[in-house]
Amino acid sequence: MNPIAEQLTELRARVEAHRADITRFMRELCAIPSMDSQIRSVGERCAQEMRRLGFAEVRFDVMGNVLGRIGQGPRIIVFDSHIDTVGIGDPAQWAWDPFVGKVEDGVLYARGACDEKGSTPGMIYGLALARDLGWLDGWTAYYFGNMEEACDGIAPRVFVEHDPKVRPDFVVIGEPTRMQVYRGHKGRVEMKVTAKGRSAHAASNWLGDNAIYKLLPVIAGIRDLDPRLRAHDFLGKGTITVSDMRVSTPSINAVPDEATLFIDRRITFGDTLESALAEVQAIVDAAQADAPRADAIRLELLQYDTPSYTGFSLVVDKYFPAWALDESHPLTQAALAATELAFGQRAATDKWDFSTNGTYWAGIAGIPAIGFGPGDERHAHSVLDQVRLDDVVQATQFYALLPAMLEAA
Repeated sequence: MNPIAEQLTELRARVEAHRADITRFMRELCAIPSMDSQIRSVGERCAQEMRRLGFAEVRFDVMGNVLGRIGQGPRIIVFDSHIDTVGIGDPAQWAWDPFVGKVEDGVLYARGACDEKGSTPGMIYGLALARDLGWLDGWTAYYFGNMEEACDGIAPRVFVEHDPKVRPDFVVIGEPTRMQVYRGHKGRVEMKVTAKGRSAHAASNWLGDNAIYKLLPVIAGIRDLDPRLRAHDFLGKGTITVSDMRVSTPSINAVPDEATLFIDRRITFGDTLESALAEVQAIVDAAQADAPRADAIRLELLQYDTPSYTGFSLVVDKYFPAWALDESHPLTQAALAATELAFGQRAATDKWDFSTNGTYWAGIAGIPAIGFGPGDERHAHSVLDQVRLDDVVQATQFYALLPAMLEAA
């Protein structure tokens, strides 16, 4: 009999013994606001739990992400869970306090319950249990609680390239997967198109040059481009949309002298950064064919340059590659084997519709990555942010088993 399978009863008993601790930890994480990448307080709560469970090293990195390490073996695995959240929006739209939350029929409703604090308790307890059961011999295993909402992949880039300067062999991303094994998603390019005009009093608008009007053909071109974008059998169809607009004007009684569109372009396999920019540039060129100045409308790739709460700054282009791990890859197969042992049946594989830190781990660094976490991404960023507490507890089994499944592969 598989020696790992022989220990399943003990694993399940230990997970069940920690049920109250895991669920309490989960609720306490959600009770700590961590919007806009302000993760110091929630990171400290994670650190407290890891120290209590005897992690070998617990600290914050230069960016302010929290790291917990077990072991010093030659094989390296990282469990990645972002512990920042989006804001709560209009408080009046919440039927309960988004941080106190509520539990109803075994479901926790709170900000961050789905996206993505729900994976953190299972990852931390799973690593501790894997160590106690001897399944981390030969491994260096990290829990990595990071900031992701503002810029996908920037925290993993810090992990690999700056602090602790560790390149893992495998990564597990804790974004919600409905307890299935996810193995990729589309990428993204963020752009802006700025039109320059000339201000005048609104009462004499013919003396001005309205920057908003210059963007109307650009908006129409983007709308008409969307249905023509290519599709991929697994990742799906690319998309493009105008996601925001900002206007510079002396007053609401004046002709705007500048207007900017922000564009979200989801890319699939076959798309590149260059091709995505070229598509929009063609629309811009057509729109300004009769413009009085060659630079009247300008396309730019956005950059992320906001310092973290520690003051650490890393400037990166807002280009996030598409990625997918083959179903036959040893990491995917080990993850599927772990679900079969943990839950009695082999999980399905799928993909996210949104973007994750996998854009760096797999898309840029080429490190094999899969996703597994409780929750359903359709509840992310909504006032129905939620997760089944039983899934939070049961996910612990998967996280504990995965290194052992990889060792056996």
